Amino acid sequence: MQGKTIVLGVTGGIACFKAAALCSKLVQAGADVRVIMTESATRFVAPLTFQTLSRHDVAVDTFDEKDASVVSHIHLADSADLVVVAPATANIIAKMTHGLADDMLSTTLLATEAPVLVAPAMNVHMYVHPAVTANMQTLRDRGVSFVEPGEGQLACGYVGKGRLAEPEEMMAAIERMLNPAKPLSGLKVIVTAGGTVERIDPVRYITNDSSGKMGYAIAETAKRMGADVTVVTGKATAALPAGVKVVHVESTADMMNAVLSRFEDADIVIKAAAPSDYRPALRSDKKIKKKDETMTLELVKNPDILQTLGQRKAKQFLVGFAAETDNGEQYAMDKLARKNCDLLVLNDVTVPGAGFGTDTNIVSVYDKDGLVESLPQMSKLDVAQNLLSLVALRLNTRGGSDRHD
Repeated sequence: MQGKTIVLGVTGGIACFKAAALCSKLVQAGADVRVIMTESATRFVAPLTFQTLSRHDVAVDTFDEKDASVVSHIHLADSADLVVVAPATANIIAKMTHGLADDMLSTTLLATEAPVLVAPAMNVHMYVHPAVTANMQTLRDRGVSFVEPGEGQLACGYVGKGRLAEPEEMMAAIERMLNPAKPLSGLKVIVTAGGTVERIDPVRYITNDSSGKMGYAIAETAKRMGADVTVVTGKATAALPAGVKVVHVESTADMMNAVLSRFEDADIVIKAAAPSDYRPALRSDKKIKKKDETMTLELVKNPDILQTLGQRKAKQFLVGFAAETDNGEQYAMDKLARKNCDLLVLNDVTVPGAGFGTDTNIVSVYDKDGLVESLPQMSKLDVAQNLLSLVALRLNTRGGSDRHD
């Protein structure tokens, strides 16, 4: 971070104390930190705290121009290599989304062309409110990056998602943004994500648990590492990653066709989706009426996307996922061999922190010779970073050994 100017925007939340810790870490890492505080933020932490840590005046009032040779908010906006908003309240996120500029921070954010990293912190119900989620998705679509909040005890007394990420997590995200590695530059990557839907009738279907978070994290990371990324996604609840091509599908057959039509040109295919293994033998065009005490549903096997890709691959590097509940290593090695994968990522969905819908994962990566790497619990973005770094290394050293066990 030597020689980098980071504008740190601090908004009004109890998590301001973590922003002070972040400011200190950034300065220790060699960054030139310029702090902007909202009026509300100054009610939690005094500007003197950030002035002492950053060794610069703290900007609060848009009209408090200390240097007559520059316009402060424009100067800050132009000088930034990165703008970090931490904590980011629902209010500042809404201002950013709608282009409001009624204080020093929102005005600077509107004027800057630097990349922006937002670390939300708020009550769990506020975080999942449709207005807030829509605003964050709009910002993602514009290229704004986010550090996901943590889950746990909140200052308001609730337990849930909304706690500001730890300073170490924010530092890692900042380092990735300031010094992005591009080992996948020029490569075409296909990522499958989400669960597929197999219709029983117009209002009912069978599916698999999947939020899409792991696949979307892989797609976002691959994009950041320089790849041309296409996401083929089924049903998902996570926010779509920005800057990637997105193909929406419903059924397993739809997903297979979408992937196969793009497979020949792909360099890397990562199969992180949870497609349905079976589909109803008969699909009713009309809603099936409730009549008897029981109903028998006949299912037939769907095509196996990963196995088909393994049979057809030529130059492609193929990565599969296995979500298991027992005998994980045995099933992972069997799946890797049967489906001709280059790597197989195993996670035990019964382990807390590694199941469906979580923001974290715990995985082990296998190749034909066995365990390559075991990753402890970490965010899905960090899992994606580790996995794609391994893929890039394998592509550069095919035939060589890069085992970590």
